[in-house]
Amino acid sequence: MLCIYDWFGYNVSAKERYILIKKAGFDGVLLWWSDGFGRGADYQEGVELARKAGLFIENIHTPVQNQDKLSLDNLDGIDLLHCYLQCIKDCAEFEIPTMVVHLPDNKFPVNELGMDRIKRIAEKAEKYDINVAMENLNNVENVGRVLNSIKSTKIGFCYDSCHHANYEHEVNLPGIYGDRLMALHLHDNGGEIGQHQLPFDGKIDWPDVMGKIASTGYKGATALEPMNWGYENLSIEEFLGKAYESATLLDNMRSVGK
Repeated sequence: MLCIYDWFGYNVSAKERYILIKKAGFDGVLLWWSDGFGRGADYQEGVELARKAGLFIENIHTPVQNQDKLSLDNLDGIDLLHCYLQCIKDCAEFEIPTMVVHLPDNKFPVNELGMDRIKRIAEKAEKYDINVAMENLNNVENVGRVLNSIKSTKIGFCYDSCHHANYEHEVNLPGIYGDRLMALHLHDNGGEIGQHQLPFDGKIDWPDVMGKIASTGYKGATALEPMNWGYENLSIEEFLGKAYESATLLDNMRSVGK
């Protein structure tokens, strides 16, 4: 199964976006689950529109604006916890199997209070049978702290290829956390911003990455998370065509690596 993050740029309606994603050949989408970054307050309507276009919803990405506040003993920390708990309920309501979470940056270590909140998240996830995947950014220490401490089968790992290349690339994250892998974010580190480029447009060693993913036994989708940053000269159809070609190549590499 080939999937792509839905809010990758271009000023087109959500309905048209999903139709074009399906027409390009993708099987499913990753949904941005907030009104941030220009998504708009109608983000939940994307579920129905995507499914009407014939797309599977692989996961949602929870809000990231307050990700570093997980361990704060104040209203901001409480609000963040409630946000994640609500996302679990949303996934259950909309029958979406997985949600992706950003743990705090390494300079904001997950303390005892933060870990207690993760335990509450795990309890809620177990109740509603929803996977909660912790994504690697510049937070590998916190990811390790959580995954090594919380053994719930509903708390796992989202592997982001570009963040891995840009932060602590020497750590074999798929090798360490492959048995907890619940989601993929595949994009390259080219372009002026150094992230969210289409695969093969940066410096990532894709045969190595996909071989390591294959070795984990992960059965989920080959899922891209690009933006159209630097591709503005391409139409949305052209961008999606290139994205589908790269996703197909990655999926083939994954098959060869098994």
